[in-house]
Amino acid sequence: MPRTTSATDTELAHRLTRRNMLGVAAGATAAALLGSTATTASAAETTPDPRRGHSRPVLPPGRLGIQLYSLRDKVSTLGFAKVFAELRRYGYDEVEYAGYTQGSAGPLTLAQLRRLTRDHGLRAIGSHVGYYSSDPKAYTFAQNLTQVLDDAQALGLQHIGTASGPWRYGATVDGWKRCAEEFNHYGAEAKKRGMKFYQHNHAEEFSFATDRPGVRLYDVLLAETDPELVYLEMDIYWAYAGRFRFGRRPDGTPAPFDPLDYVLRQPDRYPLFHVKDGERDDSATDGYRMVDVGDGDIDYRRFMSAVGRTRGGRRDHHWQAEHDNPAESFAFARKSSAHLHSLRERDC
Repeated sequence: MPRTTSATDTELAHRLTRRNMLGVAAGATAAALLGSTATTASAAETTPDPRRGHSRPVLPPGRLGIQLYSLRDKVSTLGFAKVFAELRRYGYDEVEYAGYTQGSAGPLTLAQLRRLTRDHGLRAIGSHVGYYSSDPKAYTFAQNLTQVLDDAQALGLQHIGTASGPWRYGATVDGWKRCAEEFNHYGAEAKKRGMKFYQHNHAEEFSFATDRPGVRLYDVLLAETDPELVYLEMDIYWAYAGRFRFGRRPDGTPAPFDPLDYVLRQPDRYPLFHVKDGERDDSATDGYRMVDVGDGDIDYRRFMSAVGRTRGGRRDHHWQAEHDNPAESFAFARKSSAHLHSLRERDC
């Protein structure tokens, strides 16, 4: 039976088309440029390496960060200062906080944390905070927005966001529209303070609405949030897991997508990325098994090169290495940096 299009589907399609017009043009330009050399960003980037021809690094200078959740064991036992010293030694430029305490290393103020980050040559690029809670005193956007933004401002953050999906009101189109309204509010309040509010995805955001099984929930989020107020931090690993799990609608009809296409359509909406890797395994629930960056099958040379060739792509995007449960967190951080710094665009 042919799939019918509901009024809701038509409305969403219209919103996405209207909001994406410039993004689509930028994405098409980026795709066209994949086979050509992008404009030189700096002399250092284009110095020929006789072993690699005239290619340039895929990773833009000064844009490698790490999500500190990956190093939570070291932060808890050693403290931020020792962790930051190691990260700088490994070649990191930025950090994304996953909380502001350091366990047995002792208490510290936000001013001290900001100074420690800066003194170790690192920039604090963002932070993950919960979306909502049933506890009215919880440190979340929904329960304590002013405090969350006060703290982010005290730390000098450019971005403040949540790793919680828009599930507060269920998995219906209307439920996600309600979450989008709240995200727009958080984004407006963050913008007043010179920050960008963002949402970080997992795989399930790419699933389909329970009341409109032809509508992908991630598309609802994109359509219903204001691109001037709500930004996205694509977790690339989970996006590929989402493609594996939700490449078909509930009725079994194909619904393929490429995570990179979302970015190329609206590159300005994706200032941050999580770079984590996975070995392809079709027997696994997510289609991948998480591994250290560089040990898996996700083509980061292709992904990062394409993003870098969008307008402002090597200036406006930040790449945060991450592993949810690394076998040894310092080894993960060291290997990830070495691998990402080694990637170079293919010679033309």
